[in-house]
Amino acid sequence: MNNVLILHQLQQFKSELRKSEQKVAEYVLANPQDVIHMRIVDLATESNVSEPTIVRFCRAIGFDSFQGFKLKLAQQLVSERSSMPFPVKSGDTIEAMALKILNATTNSFTFLKHSLDWASLERAIDRLTQSRRIDFFGFGASGIVAQDAQQKFFRLHALTHSYQDPDLQAMAAATLSPQDTVVAISNSGSNQALLQSLKAVKASGATLIALCPGATPMAELADITLAVKVSEETDTFTPMVSRLNHLILLDILATGVFLRLDPERREQLKQNAAKSQQPSRSI
Repeated sequence: MNNVLILHQLQQFKSELRKSEQKVAEYVLANPQDVIHMRIVDLATESNVSEPTIVRFCRAIGFDSFQGFKLKLAQQLVSERSSMPFPVKSGDTIEAMALKILNATTNSFTFLKHSLDWASLERAIDRLTQSRRIDFFGFGASGIVAQDAQQKFFRLHALTHSYQDPDLQAMAAATLSPQDTVVAISNSGSNQALLQSLKAVKASGATLIALCPGATPMAELADITLAVKVSEETDTFTPMVSRLNHLILLDILATGVFLRLDPERREQLKQNAAKSQQPSRSI
């Protein structure tokens, strides 16, 4: 674990630790900035465990010592802060500005790679493969992502639609059945209009897959959540890095569905794609 993102690995695997070690993990997750300045006795006191438990906790997650754990945690916290998409200043050169955006994007993909719940991803692909109809819901920039997703799944010959208007989402939800799936996309996970639409989806019995930050109202409402957490400034700039994370996740979902198809259907889709790329004959 010491070579990947500590906090995300702790969140994912803390249930595999001993109960006393889980107390330490929970405190670290809630107070990472404080922990990097603590002595071992301080963390033991705050976590209500013994000092030997802290040592066992560090070893359980791959560190030889508490100091080694603190050092790596501090390095990752600094790296995470430096990956903020817009520490861009008016005096930045074009090169500096572009590198900040490129670095933020690269870091966000690394972040996603280490934090993605693979079991949830597999469940999502299985559900999409079995669905009679697949709808994509989103507003604003997420609505554009929803349109892109519809195009991808349409090419798989899926019965699919995308909706960016709350009234249309409500009407679409009323026509869903338990054999259908809605993929909802949000960079905040707390948009009230979208949440109202998704409650109607749940009432229909359809499966709800959410691409949004974890521990948000949308994530709690969903049957399957693919958590995407990106710190970015959206007051001035439309969501950028989170949008790219959503797009790549949808690429993964579409590819997963393609691979679930039987070989004959996959070959048919490949042939159809090849035909569509041939130049049309002039009349």
